Amino acid sequence: MTDDELPPYGFDTLAVRAGQTRTAEGEHSEPIFPTSSYVFQSAAEAAARFSGAEPGNIYSRFTNPTVRTFEQRLAALEGAESCVATASGMSAILVTCMGLLKSGDHIVSSRSVFGTTVVLFDTFMARFGITTTFVAQDDPQAWQQAVRPNTRMLFLETPSNPLTELADIRALADIAHHHDALLVVDNCFCTPALQRPLALGADVVVHSATKYLDGQGRCIGGAVLGDAERVGKNVFGALRTAGPSMSPFNAWVFLKGLETLRIRMNAHCSHALALATWLEQQASVERVFYPGLASHPQHQLAKRQMGDFGGIVAFEVRGGREGAWKVIDHTRLLSITANLGDTKTTITHPATTTHGRLTPEARAEAGIGDGLLRVAVGLEDVDDIMADLARGL
Repeated sequence: MTDDELPPYGFDTLAVRAGQTRTAEGEHSEPIFPTSSYVFQSAAEAAARFSGAEPGNIYSRFTNPTVRTFEQRLAALEGAESCVATASGMSAILVTCMGLLKSGDHIVSSRSVFGTTVVLFDTFMARFGITTTFVAQDDPQAWQQAVRPNTRMLFLETPSNPLTELADIRALADIAHHHDALLVVDNCFCTPALQRPLALGADVVVHSATKYLDGQGRCIGGAVLGDAERVGKNVFGALRTAGPSMSPFNAWVFLKGLETLRIRMNAHCSHALALATWLEQQASVERVFYPGLASHPQHQLAKRQMGDFGGIVAFEVRGGREGAWKVIDHTRLLSITANLGDTKTTITHPATTTHGRLTPEARAEAGIGDGLLRVAVGLEDVDDIMADLARGL
């Protein structure tokens, strides 16, 4: 069932059906097309494909039926005209910048973005003449004041990693559009099951499909979503030329992940809220960061902007790094890994892992203290997750 044949189906139906075009074999599940190239019926057809006069497959770096099915399905879920699948979440951010920015442009970014995103902007994009100013995620006035005449992009994650800070997407979209800039939102933590930034005014959405879209920690991938011009033409052009492409096998895995996305996200959210509530009651925990708690400073914004509160819980323990490492090292069930979005609960110490490449000053500005832990709550029995953390707490 292709997108132009879809009536206004609900989210869960689109997650299972959108984008699929059956071959002559009549397969029920989506096929994998592990091919590098395609055969043309004539020289004229080959010429028409390469010139863009005729749609169709050319080379799997930028045209592959399995990848295209994933792109169309995710676009249907996000409410986007176009989707470009990429090799990783970071390559999704990279091709977004390559396709939409040029030397001399300026980015205003939340300082609460993923540590590697900070390195990408501050080190590598700067080499090509694209500068970045980092501001507080939750302060629209700081965003407004940071805008320059050459600002072309506002970039953020909401909720942020790992402190679950929120940004008001509508407010930042208004700021961006007033200054003829684009608002790009990393929707990795929520997925379209919980939040649809394009409907709130964002221009572009990026994903690390590695996380919740897959949901079982199997493959690396990313995606960029937006309109047919910016994403379908400009970002796609950057991917076609530079080649950070998603493999057909990974696309097929992500398709299977999308089929259960809503069910999994509901369970992640339910378990995370229970865990966050329990953590607030532990004497050795100084503070818990979770948008679903009334104690979260942006709880009301989360209720307006998100369908539920996500699966990420961060908390500070007493004793700094020693205390945090003690909690990690006493776990027996939780996986000690920096990945997230898995059925298995994971735990990490951000200051020495995901944000370890930042300077101590940058970590302090981002609120990443030595006692901070991040738990990506999985689908195990939540009582078992609590009992495992209790060993170190």
